[in-house]
Amino acid sequence: MPIALMLLPILGVAVAFVWFRSASDRRRDYIDSFRFPPQLTDALTQRYPHLNDAQKQRALAGLRQYFHMSRLAKHSPLAMPSQAVDVLWHEFILSTRQYQAFCQKAFGRFLHHTPAAAMPRAISRRSPIKRAWRLACQLEGINPKAPSHLPLIFALDGELNIDDGFHYQLHCGPQDRHCASHIGCSSYSCSSDSGNSWFDGDAGGDGGGCSGGD
Repeated sequence: MPIALMLLPILGVAVAFVWFRSASDRRRDYIDSFRFPPQLTDALTQRYPHLNDAQKQRALAGLRQYFHMSRLAKHSPLAMPSQAVDVLWHEFILSTRQYQAFCQKAFGRFLHHTPAAAMPRAISRRSPIKRAWRLACQLEGINPKAPSHLPLIFALDGELNIDDGFHYQLHCGPQDRHCASHIGCSSYSCSSDSGNSWFDGDAGGDGGGCSGGD
């Protein structure tokens, strides 16, 4: 067999890999540079009038982070950890054509709305809230099993004093707050939605961020 024919499959794989990476990079860059319509922050102001401009920009950054998480999760279900971000997302969806165009460029598909949800008491290895935690940590370079701080989207509602929001803390404490250490590790190992070694299952039990129960 001629060498050229033998190299064709390898070349095909290389081209496919480059195309996939370039498409992924384009979607990432599109989300990073997208300018959200002003009606999103108008809706946030109506719901939470105590927020100042800087705080509303923080909430928009949380929405941007969630869209990056959705891009990485692909078709896997993903929880929404923030009420403030959920208000922005819901308002964006009401601009039907603009939202559809955004989704096509950002994800290659329509991203359906997932209502904000508190952390369930029992967390399975592949639960949507656990997946959200892992991906948010990945985006910020946080070890999900031994976090030094909360990812933005998990910190927002507490940071912005959202009365009906979901307030998380790193370790277990007051009963009205959700314990992030229960998300990072549970009775299950922390498995992966990505190739990062932090997200691989471990044989040695819970990491440093996995404290006790409520």
